[in-house]
Amino acid sequence: MNLSHLDLPREAADLGLRVLAAGRWPESAADVVLPVLPGFTGSSFSPLAAEAAGRCLDAYGPGPGAQLPVTAVVVASALGDVAGAVRVAEAVDGGGRPGPLLFFQAVPNAVAGHLAARRGLTGPVVCVGGARSGFEVAEVLLADGDAELALLVLVEQAAGPGGADRAAAVLLAPQEHCPTHRQLEGARPWAQL
Repeated sequence: MNLSHLDLPREAADLGLRVLAAGRWPESAADVVLPVLPGFTGSSFSPLAAEAAGRCLDAYGPGPGAQLPVTAVVVASALGDVAGAVRVAEAVDGGGRPGPLLFFQAVPNAVAGHLAARRGLTGPVVCVGGARSGFEVAEVLLADGDAELALLVLVEQAAGPGGADRAAAVLLAPQEHCPTHRQLEGARPWAQL
């Protein structure tokens, strides 16, 4: 999944969805060191997801203490947590035992649950294997009334030399949705995700 070539608003519009806010990592040249995510170790996957999702939700800005309506969390990644899988494989191949945190975070749902708990998101939590699938699942959750909004987090780790870790998140609503929360002026440009 190459995030730099995705046109997120077009992908959303094709399914009758609207992008309310977006966030990504890295966002600028200042994004050199990914912030630490307590409880997640040895891989950038979960910190990437959390940082992009946090930036997206902050850009939407319902305000301090305000709660979003029922919001689903959908994490999409073509390869999943590559770095975490490599660490587990190295430990097992070397006759060692992977640490307990690696077992916990080996499931991408772990970061989705973390996001839901930390941000007070009360909708379903789903992980799928690709951007298009992520958009489709978000569309179904919204159409079925399982959620009023959907936070789609796309995560891509470097799978080889010269690759870069990156993540993008979009807060989605049906086209006809009229948000009850204010949107920040000067929201991040979608095309640069």
